[in-house]
Amino acid sequence: MRSRRRRRVIIRRLIIGTAAIMVLVVGGVAAYGAYLYHDINQVRRSAVLKGTPAKTKAGTNLLVMGLDSRVDENGNPLPKKIYEALHTGDQSVGGLNSNVLMLIHISGDGKHAVGISIPRDDYVAFPGCPDGECHGKIKEAYGLAADQKQRELSAKGVTGQAAYQQSRDAGRAAEIKTVDQFLGVHISSFIEVTMVAFYQFAQVVQPIKVCVKENTVDTFSGADFHKGVQEISASQALAFVRQRRDTHNPSLNFTDLDRERRQQAFIISLLTQLKSADTLLDPTKTLGLMDVAKKNIVLSQNLNTLALVGIAEHLAGGGLHFYTMPIQSFGVVDGQDVNLVDAARVRATAAQLLSGKPAPKHHAAPADPPPPVADYTVSVTNASGIAGAAAAQESSLTGKGYRAGTIGNGPTQSATVVKYNPADKAAAHALARTVGAGTTIAADPSLAAGQLVVVLGTAPLGGPTSVPTAVSGTGGGRSGPPVTALTDINSGGVPCVK
Repeated sequence: MRSRRRRRVIIRRLIIGTAAIMVLVVGGVAAYGAYLYHDINQVRRSAVLKGTPAKTKAGTNLLVMGLDSRVDENGNPLPKKIYEALHTGDQSVGGLNSNVLMLIHISGDGKHAVGISIPRDDYVAFPGCPDGECHGKIKEAYGLAADQKQRELSAKGVTGQAAYQQSRDAGRAAEIKTVDQFLGVHISSFIEVTMVAFYQFAQVVQPIKVCVKENTVDTFSGADFHKGVQEISASQALAFVRQRRDTHNPSLNFTDLDRERRQQAFIISLLTQLKSADTLLDPTKTLGLMDVAKKNIVLSQNLNTLALVGIAEHLAGGGLHFYTMPIQSFGVVDGQDVNLVDAARVRATAAQLLSGKPAPKHHAAPADPPPPVADYTVSVTNASGIAGAAAAQESSLTGKGYRAGTIGNGPTQSATVVKYNPADKAAAHALARTVGAGTTIAADPSLAAGQLVVVLGTAPLGGPTSVPTAVSGTGGGRSGPPVTALTDINSGGVPCVK
C-alpha cells in the first residue's frame, strides 16, 4: 500500500515537474500544478483566445511566448537584487519583445508531439500593421501592438492597470496572429512568461546539468561555461539560454538559431534531471514552482486542467522532437540585423512537421540556371483565406530579389498557381519552385513580359522541393549546424550543443 501511494505521489509530481520545464525556458506549463492543486483563479488568465477550444480534432497548438521584459506582469520594477542576478540591466532595458517563440503541437490522436522554435529576428509581415509597422522582426509584434493600444486608451482617458493589462492583451493577440500567419497554423492556446519567472523557477530546481561543445564566455549575458557536462546555477541557466555571442572567441560565431537550440537542450536536460532526481519528491520545491506560476505566468483562458494534463503527460512521456526553423540568410533592413526567411518554405515545413511524417530530403534545382529574378515583377493574389498571406509571400519573394508588384485578395481556390506571359515560362517554373512544391504554372497572355502573378490557394504546399532535410541540432562540429538547416533535437539525456 505504501509503495503504491509513493508511486502515485511520484507520478503526480512528475507531471508537475515536467510541465515546469516549459516555464523554465519558454514559459509556463508549470502553472498546471497551480491549476490542479490550488485555486484556479490565482494564475493570471487572458481572454485573447476566448471561444477557441484548446484542442480540436487536428490536435493542440500551444504557443509559448517568453518576453524580454525586465518588469513583472503588472509592469512594476523588480527588486534590485534580481536585476543584479539576471545580468540583463534594469527596467529601462528591453521591452515587450517575444524573444522566445515556441509552438508545441500534440496531434489529435495523441501519437506524436513536436516543438517548433522560431528564431526571434525572422523578418515577417505583421497582420494589421500594428503601430503602422507592416513588417519587422517576428518578436516585435507584441510590443508594437501593446504600444498602439496604450496610446489609444490614453487618448480616451483610460490609464493605470486597466490600460496596461488591455495593452498587454493587444500585444498577445498580435503576436499570436503573426505566428499563426507565419507558420500557417491555427494557434489554439498560449502561455506567457517573463524573464524573472524563468530565473525564479530555475532557483527552485538548481543546480541544473547542461553540456556545451567548447569553452565559451559572453560578458553581455554573463555566460561562462567550460567544454563538456557541468552543473549550473539559476543565474547561469539564464545566461545559458540567452547567450548569442562569445566575447573571448568571436570565431565561434553564435547566432539566434544557436540560442534556440540552447533553450531546447535545456528543456531536455531538465526533463532528464527531474525524472531521476529527488526534486519530484520534495513538496517544498513543487510548491515553490506553483508559487512562481501564480505570480509571473499568464495563460489563455481555455487552458483548463484537462488540457494542461495532456500537455504535461506528453512532455513527461518522452519522444518529443524539438525543431528549429531554418532561415535563408542574415540581412539588414532599415538598419536592423534580421533573418531573411522563405515564408512559403516555412509554412510547408511546419505543415510537414505537424503531420507526423518525417521531413523529406530537399532536391537540388535543375542544373540550368533560371532567369535572373531581378528581371521580374511579382504580384501576389491571396485566394487561400489566410489573412496576410499575400503580404507575407510578397515579402519573401522581394527578399529573394524579385521586384515587388501588387498584393490583393481573390476568390478562394485550392491550387497555388503562377501565372505568366508565354515568353516567361522558364521564369514561371523557377518561381513555382521557390513558392513551394505543389505550385503549378499557367500561361496568361494578358500579362506583360516580365510580369508574374502568384495566386495562393488553400492546399498546403510541401514536398521535396519545399521542405528541407532535418539534421541533428547537436551536430555540425564546433561551428554547429548551418542556419539554413532545419534542426532536430530528440528528448532524452543531456544534449551537448554549441
